[in-house]
Amino acid sequence: MKLQVLDAKGSSIKEISVNKTIWGIEPHQQAMFDAVVAQQSAMRQGTHKTKTRTEVSGGGRKPWRQKGTGRARQGSIRAPQWKGGGIVFGPTPEKNYLKHVNKKVRRLAIKSALSLKTQDKNLVIIDQFGIEQPSTKAMVGVLNNLKVNNEKLLIITTDGDEVNFKSSRNIEKVNIITSAGINIYDLLNAEKLLITEQAVKAIEEVYA
Repeated sequence: MKLQVLDAKGSSIKEISVNKTIWGIEPHQQAMFDAVVAQQSAMRQGTHKTKTRTEVSGGGRKPWRQKGTGRARQGSIRAPQWKGGGIVFGPTPEKNYLKHVNKKVRRLAIKSALSLKTQDKNLVIIDQFGIEQPSTKAMVGVLNNLKVNNEKLLIITTDGDEVNFKSSRNIEKVNIITSAGINIYDLLNAEKLLITEQAVKAIEEVYA
């Protein structure tokens, strides 16, 4: 399987052979769904908490005597039926939202997402950005040349690429990660993928 590689000016300069088991499989919808749910569940803080009648401030004294007033008996103004009272069976921070996904399913989900972007022609491979010093203006120019400037874009590069990280972090709709940090949510959330040739090789080393 071959894919085109572009330069920073947007011109096709060569074709590279890529692993079809990563970039050309039939996308597995269930695997992608399960992986996204698991990732989003892991991101939940789980700090939700309501106060019970014992935790709400006040209400220690019986509001009126038990008999003789004609009103219903009450023991505390912080009982659940009162405005400002405690909550019955409310959420507590002890709940664990983590969902387990097997490593095989997680890898299948990543491959499915990469293949989906490739099939939909939403994958662009660049040999290198050619930016020597951090420059947002230079990065915007490269994205314009590649015709991905108006898309929700995910740039995937390799570790240590500090120049491109700094150049792209202030551009709207652009997210940049390393090949070691690819995840299912970022892949599917992006409209276009822009991957360096080195990152393609790094991904294949892990997922082939």
